[in-house]
Amino acid sequence: MFDDTYKTLAGPAEGLYKEKGSKFLAFAYPVRTLEEVKMHLERLRKDYFDASHHCYAYILGPRKDAFRANDDGEPSGTGGRPIHGQLLSADLTDTLIVVVRYFGGILLGASGLANAYKTAARDAIDHATIIEKTIDARYRLSFEYVTMNDVMRILKDYDLKPENQQFDMDCSLEVSIRQSLSVRFYDDVANLRSVKIEVL
Repeated sequence: MFDDTYKTLAGPAEGLYKEKGSKFLAFAYPVRTLEEVKMHLERLRKDYFDASHHCYAYILGPRKDAFRANDDGEPSGTGGRPIHGQLLSADLTDTLIVVVRYFGGILLGASGLANAYKTAARDAIDHATIIEKTIDARYRLSFEYVTMNDVMRILKDYDLKPENQQFDMDCSLEVSIRQSLSVRFYDDVANLRSVKIEVL
């Protein structure tokens, strides 16, 4: 059976790494959209305007299909990629990590830099609470009032909470169900007479 769970952060977390006078402050955030990524980046650039670099990486989506790594002027592959690597090794998605660097006057070299960004990112992840979420399918059910009890019984069988309910002569509601159960649920609902089910 396919996996219908993914890992993300419960809330923001911070990490720190120091090397030869340079300070690497890591900030990890749970994010769902590109807008949230931009909002955190803009705020950190404002709050730490005097820092040398703001390198970051993010992964979005339950299937991890949107991602980016940015070196922000550091030598290619020494900032964003090591941060991205830590997201991958922790199996995280819907997560942004930004590492803010204050230069200490001594050059660290490419491998030293990559290690610093990696270690700072890892420290933020180690301080974070990681949670598991389910990938859900969402449906709208439309039905006549007389079918209400049958619909509610199925929802109870699957332990689902109805949302956006409208009860009149014609009724409708929306539900989210974890993907591994969605086919069976769809079939159960589709077998009820006069219930229309649509995928949202």
